[in-house]
Amino acid sequence: MLRDVDADLLADIDPETFWDDSPYALREYVGPPPTPELIASVEQELDRRLPASYVAMMRRHNGGIPRLTCFPTSTRTTWAPDHIAVTGILGIGRTSHYSLCGELGSRLMVDEWGYPDLGVYFADCPSAGHDMVALDYRECGPEGEPQVVHVDQARDYAITVLAGSFAEFVRGLRAEEEFPVG
Repeated sequence: MLRDVDADLLADIDPETFWDDSPYALREYVGPPPTPELIASVEQELDRRLPASYVAMMRRHNGGIPRLTCFPTSTRTTWAPDHIAVTGILGIGRTSHYSLCGELGSRLMVDEWGYPDLGVYFADCPSAGHDMVALDYRECGPEGEPQVVHVDQARDYAITVLAGSFAEFVRGLRAEEEFPVG
């Protein structure tokens, strides 16, 4: 099954080196490991099946701030000419401010900020809500494997495809130092 194979794609990522467990990250982003019941209830609330790679990663470390925060793009965004940056990755839950169904979660972006209802917003950006990263289910449907997109509010909610899957997105994250300030 593709979902099981996709989950294995991130098995070699060490949570100790991937995440920056600052006090802020631990307080605002990181939640307890999600139970099967919590995963099912969050998926029901979001009306989407979460990618297996995302679920597997959150079972090991449920949300947080990655050490590598940039993802290259082939088109300009309001952030930079050649990349986007993420502030954090939302975990599966409701209790952390930055969790999928938390106070500052995915539905807030659609219901209050006017973002397109294309899937699940799972990563925020340094612009304080003016651009987000989402799992885009428009082509695959709510049970399929979503691609990862950047949605730029400041550019009339322009959508830039970043990766074909969550696993590809995580593997594509790069250090800020790789992008010269220009």
